[in-house]
Parts: sequence; structure tokens; C-alpha cells
Amino acid sequence: MASSASERRPRIGITTYLEPTVWGVWQREAALLPRVYLDSVVAAGGVPILLPPVGTDPSVLEILDGLVIAGGCDVDPAAYDAVPHAETADTRPGRDAHEMVLVRAALEAELPLLAICRGLQVLNVALGGTLHQHLPEVVAHDLHRPSPAVFGRTEVKTEPGTLTAQLLGEQAGVHCYHHQALDKVAPTLTVTARAGDGTVEAAEVAGRNFALGVQWHPEENPEDLRLFTALIDASRRRQS
Repeated sequence: MASSASERRPRIGITTYLEPTVWGVWQREAALLPRVYLDSVVAAGGVPILLPPVGTDPSVLEILDGLVIAGGCDVDPAAYDAVPHAETADTRPGRDAHEMVLVRAALEAELPLLAICRGLQVLNVALGGTLHQHLPEVVAHDLHRPSPAVFGRTEVKTEPGTLTAQLLGEQAGVHCYHHQALDKVAPTLTVTARAGDGTVEAAEVAGRNFALGVQWHPEENPEDLRLFTALIDASRRRQS
């Protein structure tokens, strides 16, 4: 017998990369996503469903209970009418467009949304904001991305009275890996956490029950599932 909506685990869509990939004897373009995203959703009580940047159709959200916009490469500066910086690299305009369609549709449908690292940047640009294309020029250090494939450790301070503060407390240590960050914040976004150097580390969409973006990578800390658990809880509330 099929489970009722109130009994089944929430279905969480996660956007993916589309990259040249090698496995076995094959070298082909493939949709891919680091497993830590999947494990985090499962550990928090959800069922992950991959949303690759092909065949974009926002109606897919009708079968979902929540949405994660995953991290990845730089957002194309053309999306916010900027000239590319010399350090901006590996942009994927097709993925940008795909994720912005899903973000806007999710917000319209009040679908619980967690945007991670690049995801926060996509969220900001989709709502009319802009980005710092190379953060070290702004903060005079590279601690947010210490070296290739090495995560930085950042202390963030949350804004009192926000969902971010409710979930994480006054401050939290987080894993980060980014060289871009929010510059002009979109009008409907509220900054809810910053690093000590002033970098925007979290923002929430005003007027939504659960629409949160973080500049760090919560999936890289499997011992702290608070953000994923909050997403699943919001998804369950929406189910019922």
C-alpha cells in the first residue's frame, strides 16, 4: 500500500553540476553532485532527487517538498550585468539560468529552500543583487578559500531574531570554499550572518517561511545537520 503524504519522507530536489567526467572506460559529460549533499539530506530524514541543468521545467517542483541549490562554479557576471573579472572562471550560464528558474518558482510556490555557497549567490542574483567577483581584493586575504580543494574555517556571527540565529545560535564555526560573495544585496533578501571581515555569510528571503541561503558548506560537516534538519522539518510542515 502506498504511503500517505504525511507518512512519506520529504522529497528534496538538489541541483547538480553538468561537467566532463571520467568513470571506468568512459569520458563523457555527466550530471554529477558530491555525495555529501545526498548523505546530508538522507541523514536529516529526506529523500534526495537530482535536478540536472537540462530540460528545465519548474513544474518539477510540484512533486517536491523542498529544494537545495548546490554549490559549484562562478556565476556568469552577465547575469548581473557585470564585466568578467580576471579571476572569474569556469562559468556555466546554462546552469545559472536553470537554477534561477527553479529559485523563482520555489519562492512563488512557498517551497522550502536551502541555497548553499554558489546557491546563495544564485539566489541573490535571481532577485536582483550583484556579486564581488574576487573576494580577496575586498577583504585582503584568501582565508575563505585557502588553497585548491582545501576548505577554510570561518566564524560567522548571526543577526538576532532571524531564522539563522534561531537555528545556529549567536555564532558558529563553518566550512567555506569560495572566492566570490554577495556585493549589492537583493531588495527582498535580509542579511542574517556575516564573517568577521564583513563578508555576507547568510541571508533570508523576506516574507517566506523557509528560504535561507548560506555562503558556507553545511554538507561538509556531517556532525552538524541543523540546516538540513530545518529544511526537512519545513518540508514536512508544508506536506501537512
